[in-house]
Amino acid sequence: MKRRLVLKQLTTVSLLAMTGWIPSVQAADTIKVGILHSLSGTMAISETSLKDVALMTIQEINANGGVLGKQLEAVVVDPASNWPLFAEKARQLLAQDKVSVVFGAWTSVSRKSVLPVFKELNGLLFYPVQYEGEELERNVFYTGAAPNQQAIPAVEYLMSEDGGGAKRFVLLGTDYVYPRTTNKVLRTFLHSKGVKDSDIDEVYTPFGHSDYQTIVANIKKFSTGGKTAVISTINGDSNVPFYKELGNAGLKATDVPVIAFSVGEEELRGVDAKPLVGHLAAWNYFQSIKNPVNTAFIDKWKAYAKANNLPNASTVVTNDPMEATYIGINMWKQAVEQAKSTEVDKVIEAMGGQSFTAPNGFTIQMDKTNHHLHKPVYIGEIRADGQFNVVWKTEGPIRAQPWSPYIAGNENKQGL
Repeated sequence: MKRRLVLKQLTTVSLLAMTGWIPSVQAADTIKVGILHSLSGTMAISETSLKDVALMTIQEINANGGVLGKQLEAVVVDPASNWPLFAEKARQLLAQDKVSVVFGAWTSVSRKSVLPVFKELNGLLFYPVQYEGEELERNVFYTGAAPNQQAIPAVEYLMSEDGGGAKRFVLLGTDYVYPRTTNKVLRTFLHSKGVKDSDIDEVYTPFGHSDYQTIVANIKKFSTGGKTAVISTINGDSNVPFYKELGNAGLKATDVPVIAFSVGEEELRGVDAKPLVGHLAAWNYFQSIKNPVNTAFIDKWKAYAKANNLPNASTVVTNDPMEATYIGINMWKQAVEQAKSTEVDKVIEAMGGQSFTAPNGFTIQMDKTNHHLHKPVYIGEIRADGQFNVVWKTEGPIRAQPWSPYIAGNENKQGL
């Protein structure tokens, strides 16, 4: 009798399994989310804080009841600033760990490395950093800036009377896809403004480069030909020796202003900011922005850092990619709740039009057709304390143009 009962139970279990009804215990308990950021190597200086703010956001969501009545479970991996390893870790998160979404990547080469994996496995990636555009993927939501939300307004400012009226430009970047493509867009934009190639100097250095003495000397020499500005797309820990050399050479912002697209509050924690006062950065958020939402965001981050004994917890700062990470995770939560599902196709459909009251001071929206946020643009001057004074801003959020109109053939590519 017992044997017949066991066989009957097994048959029932088998039938239920065949219909796909029986969920795993893990799936019933939590919703897994992946965090894909370099915690070692040249990009750790920038990416580690994104991992930590993602964990803070997940903790906050869980404390408020989770998502669809379930707690979020973070699966953290370290691709170690190794671009092929990004693809391996992305595959691990999607195929083995079975995460519902991934938040991560910083450099465009790391994003390009993982894109084939997300398309093949129909995964979902939220990418939180400004980038070069010339891309639009169904499986990616871009919560950082496109060129028209950072690079183009920054150069327009440098050319304006308020920005110093620059006539010559040094395009200085790390040697990979983001700086090279951004500078391709900027060179074409500068041509449209009447700037000749002889007034543009384009220089690249490898990841991890540390000797900027000759480059800074050449910038000083180039600047003797007319009012000059440097547009920096240096990424990662190379920013520290570059800014130190600017200070050593006495190259002040009043002589040759540097505007950076990948340097914010976190990177400036590693240098003496006093010699850099007046140099610039263009972002969609600064910690120094005054509003109640930002005050609450900063306070939460400082409390989290202290409670979790983060390195140098007493001096932690917020920055633009951290805000973009925070926005992305919260918007994904909203889309999941609207779709009543974590299924990628349903979440993608629900993401368009999601809005969120952001620390940058605006209620911002995910575009319904191009998977990019509408974002305000701020230009800030470096202060002696490593923070920024906002010297210029847009009136409100502007719509992204992922395909730059300054590149021929892009006119009809703005939507998916």
